[in-house]
Amino acid sequence: MSRDRVIAVTGATGFLGRHVVIALARTGSRIRILARAGLPRDAWRDLDLEVVPGSLEDPAALARLTAGADAVVHAAGLIRARHAADFLRVNRDGTRAVAEAARRQAAGSRLVVVSSLAAREPRISAYAASKHAGEAAAQAVYRDDPDRLVIVRPPVIYGPWDRETLALFKAASRALVPIAGSGRIAIVHVADAAAAIAQLASGGGAAGLFALADDRPAGYSAREIMTEAARAIGRRARFVRIPDAALLAAGHASGWRGRLQRTVPLFSAGKAREMLHPDWSVSAGELLPAAVYRARIGIAEGFRTTVAWYKGEQWLD
Repeated sequence: MSRDRVIAVTGATGFLGRHVVIALARTGSRIRILARAGLPRDAWRDLDLEVVPGSLEDPAALARLTAGADAVVHAAGLIRARHAADFLRVNRDGTRAVAEAARRQAAGSRLVVVSSLAAREPRISAYAASKHAGEAAAQAVYRDDPDRLVIVRPPVIYGPWDRETLALFKAASRALVPIAGSGRIAIVHVADAAAAIAQLASGGGAAGLFALADDRPAGYSAREIMTEAARAIGRRARFVRIPDAALLAAGHASGWRGRLQRTVPLFSAGKAREMLHPDWSVSAGELLPAAVYRARIGIAEGFRTTVAWYKGEQWLD
């Protein structure tokens, strides 16, 4: 692909965004990113990036970011917050702002909105509701030009640089490994997710709403996931089941503690409800077509290399 092709990216400095930038760089495109702070040079060694300072709440910055872009990837999002309004401000209103800027400044370009599989169940948590609202906001902006909009819903994403699923591997290293819920959970390695998004941004595939997953879109039980996580660490898991009511109570307690301490906890009542949902699998009808995306990294390899990265960075003993 020509260096004359410009792809604009929001959320580039986040976990998934770092990998998306790397995947886009392999296409040979010029990459323009929106950034509020310093860049993660550990991830982007030798990459020549155009940086637009600003945030999703800065219309002038969004105009500069999207001006003349051949594609826009909106990967910015909030995954934890104290209040539902905070989720909506970023995940709904921020998505609308990016979509409007892309329609005005990058006429004829493709917008790829990175949502979440949680958007499929908007009543389950404030996060899920905000991601669903973000999808609706983008669709409203592109109502008259739907062929320019792609929305992709990744399931649980894991891999290098991720601090959220690090908790899963820390739990798997305990003498007794906690498990909760009885549903199916689809997952995907971040490199596969990033490659799919880069392919979509480069014009691959049709417009529409699609989901991602690894080579087992039907998903895994919590026991299977924690067994593989423990194996990647070099342990044999011994499990203790957490009752649903106890998990929900812990989520509420964590949320109240966060409010009292004015912090934003990773674990909350909403997160507990997401964990207990019975079906986070991905059906064949939801999955991004094989002509555009095919998962290359299975759970065993993905967990093994992720643990190796964590240990190399001393994030995991």
